[in-house]
Amino acid sequence: MPENKAEMMAQVVEDMKVLGVYKKQYSSLIGIYVDLNIQYEVALKEFEDSGYQYETETAAGGTKKSAIVATLESLRKDILAYSDRLCLNPKALGSVTPEGNQKSKLAAVLQELQ
Repeated sequence: MPENKAEMMAQVVEDMKVLGVYKKQYSSLIGIYVDLNIQYEVALKEFEDSGYQYETETAAGGTKKSAIVATLESLRKDILAYSDRLCLNPKALGSVTPEGNQKSKLAAVLQELQ
């Protein structure tokens, strides 16, 4: 796993290029996606350090899901949404045609003539 935001962004860009779905116009979305992943790693570390405390006690004497667990769940949903938009998961990638595979009709005709 990359160590910092710049390395993570470079890795995401490289992954997208390999998949044939990268465009420089996506850089702001990539930045948000990387930030979400960093936040998730920090929250996960905090959850681990708490001894995986899933529930906390309420003032009324009951229990509820701890704030860190709710945060992790929310971040997972956001990360999944951005990975869909950036075509970084199998489900999303199956619904797009990678740029490297697209040919214009003219290019296809010219290739057949050769």
